[in-house]
Amino acid sequence: MRLEYFHMIDEVALFDSTANRVEARSTVPTESTVFEGHFPGHPLMPGVLLIETMAQASGYLIMAHNGFSRMPFLAGVKQGKLRTFVEPGTKLDISAVLTHDGSGFSVTDAEIKVDGRRVCDASLTFKTMAFPTPEFEAMMRRQAETIGLAGSVG
Repeated sequence: MRLEYFHMIDEVALFDSTANRVEARSTVPTESTVFEGHFPGHPLMPGVLLIETMAQASGYLIMAHNGFSRMPFLAGVKQGKLRTFVEPGTKLDISAVLTHDGSGFSVTDAEIKVDGRRVCDASLTFKTMAFPTPEFEAMMRRQAETIGLAGSVG
């Protein structure tokens, strides 16, 4: 995980195209400039970055589901719950299930667990659109391969 670059997913552990599910892993860095302000002397992973982590896992799921033909952009967060604090060095297990895909929108139910206990969850809505440029699409495909989604990149 590289917080400053919004690279939130370290690896995809499972992509199940039949169940429309992805499982990913990431480790919160032990040090980051983000923690200098959140909070001095008591570093915690910002809740908005936990939401972003679920959104990125969901985004990779959506792109793999649609064969990397469209890019998902986060459009809404419903029923988002942050259940406990997440400290630097914590290993995260992220999962997302695609519950709707059509009409230019996709919806996932996503969650993050730590040691089997849910720390946050949300229903996330994405607007799916053409990739803004061929270079951006190529970069997203490379990133997907880097985190282990290579079999689904096509």
